[in-house]
Amino acid sequence: MTSPAAAGPVPGLTGLDHIGLTVPDLDQARDFLVDVLGCEYMYTLGPYLDDGSWMSEHLNVADDTVMRRLHFFRLGGRAVFEVFEYEAADQRREPPRNSDVGGHHVALYVDDLDAAVAQLHRHGLRVLGEPTTSRGPSLGQRWVYFLSPWGMQFELVSYPHGKAFDNEAAG
Repeated sequence: MTSPAAAGPVPGLTGLDHIGLTVPDLDQARDFLVDVLGCEYMYTLGPYLDDGSWMSEHLNVADDTVMRRLHFFRLGGRAVFEVFEYEAADQRREPPRNSDVGGHHVALYVDDLDAAVAQLHRHGLRVLGEPTTSRGPSLGQRWVYFLSPWGMQFELVSYPHGKAFDNEAAG
């Protein structure tokens, strides 16, 4: 196998297309994404199942896995969430922590972090600590993590006057 550095980047790669999430309850996720995050519901597909090896070959899941349904959502006219509800005998039900291999979070930009955090509290969501002010190259940014109803980590970030690294590059 050629080293990644020697092979070079993927040609024509221009940006992020969508983020795929697996949730335990697609209706609950739809309520959260639409009512809390303000996403636009787009459409539903599924179910998908196969009696061959398509699921393992294409999705890296057991062949007897059933993708019950998936919903597509748009946020701010751009980002798309592809949200899956699977049925699998070997499914893990607990979300990974940031420190776990495969751990992750979705960071969303807001203009007014304090107003956004107050709204999360009104929705009864768990906000992790108080907003944090970044330092160093990210000076100018404030952020806070919160959990979705199924325990997935999200982050709100705000930097209305830019971050130090942006301002230094422009100056």
